Amino acid sequence: MNKVLQWAIIISLGGFLFGFDTAVISGAEQAIQQVWELNDLKHGFAIAVALYGTLVGAIFGGIPSDKIGRRNTLLWIAVLFLISAIGSALAPEVYSFIVFRFLGGIAVGASSVTAPIYISEISQAKNRGKLVASFQLNLVLGILMAYVSNYIISLLNLESSWRWMLGVEAIPALVFAILIKKLPRSPRWVLAKHGAEEEAFNTLQTINAENCHEELSAIKKSLKDDTETASAKSFFSKKYSFVMLLAFLFAFFNQLSGINSVIYYAPRIFKDAGLGAESSLFSTVGVGIVNLIFTLVGMYLIDRSGRKKLMYIGSVGYIVSLFFIGRAFDLENTEGAIVPMLTFLFIASHAIGQGAVIWVFISEIFPNKVRAYGMSLGSSTHWVFAALITNFFPYFTERVGPAVIFYFFAGMMVLQLLFVIFLMLETKGKSLEELSDNLLK
Repeated sequence: MNKVLQWAIIISLGGFLFGFDTAVISGAEQAIQQVWELNDLKHGFAIAVALYGTLVGAIFGGIPSDKIGRRNTLLWIAVLFLISAIGSALAPEVYSFIVFRFLGGIAVGASSVTAPIYISEISQAKNRGKLVASFQLNLVLGILMAYVSNYIISLLNLESSWRWMLGVEAIPALVFAILIKKLPRSPRWVLAKHGAEEEAFNTLQTINAENCHEELSAIKKSLKDDTETASAKSFFSKKYSFVMLLAFLFAFFNQLSGINSVIYYAPRIFKDAGLGAESSLFSTVGVGIVNLIFTLVGMYLIDRSGRKKLMYIGSVGYIVSLFFIGRAFDLENTEGAIVPMLTFLFIASHAIGQGAVIWVFISEIFPNKVRAYGMSLGSSTHWVFAALITNFFPYFTERVGPAVIFYFFAGMMVLQLLFVIFLMLETKGKSLEELSDNLLK
């Protein structure tokens, strides 16, 4: 296994912890409400607080990534995951539990900013899409492993099993923290911040010995041409307005597909479609399996077919599946497997399109000096709309019915298709410096 692949796998453990931390609470939330006798409002806040932490981590995660470096930021993210897991498992009352879950949320948000940046900066152009997409693959694996872990612990009939469910996350968090020490500093970051040419060259030589001299020269030229000091003020200048628009719209459409509504409320959707409790549970497991399979397909294709082609496939799949889910509810033709099968098509479309491409594309389009700020913009946009849509999906479903909601999501995906056709650029096979030159003209 070459060094770059090893590095990418280590960094992608941040994605695994991201997915694990997000999903593991599902096995513990009912016990938490009973143990601490929480009313619905307080219980809802205790469970959702991690999402608020995620938004904070996404908004501000670019600052330490820029100031202390990608590697050191990942180390602190691992520490936060570790503290959150142990603290949540041992929390004596709900208030300390809320604090520890909030810290875990910050780690999730910051990892969604820093890990894709780091992988993009230590990857060859020809493999960058696949390696950055490994973050998404590990996220999906983390979700599945959280469900498996919760199920196994529930079978053991341990006392306070919910504490074990939350505490087991400390194991991968500790492994992540130890392995981060094996990573080099990002060559682009050390050049931009410290002018450490020899260190940057040694890392670039490990990445690709054939063109390391050319790569170093291109990075130096890019930094020389961009004389602005990286800051929030310089980032929000007209110079970067187009790439900011691309990042915002990409993240916006990711959530306006309704993906979080389907992931979080799949059992409710299947129940509304007339399935029994066991069938709904089985179909929900199918969602996770389809997600994993087509994430792997997306990883295989992203550097072969390109980002834009995957987005075409995903957008069309979104439109077809969402429209016909809405149609099934509209005609009350939800008996049998029609809604679950259409939902599987929807999940497959997401995994091969937006799921595979989003973190890759946003991490590629910003210049070296402001990449951390750009990733924060994309990630925070993603989490703002994730929170809003997840929060209001049950409310609007009750008032206007699921058919209208799914028609709305389908309509938004028509707009995404237009975005892909007219605004999205192909980034496959191009160096980060070449992309910066093209996008900032």
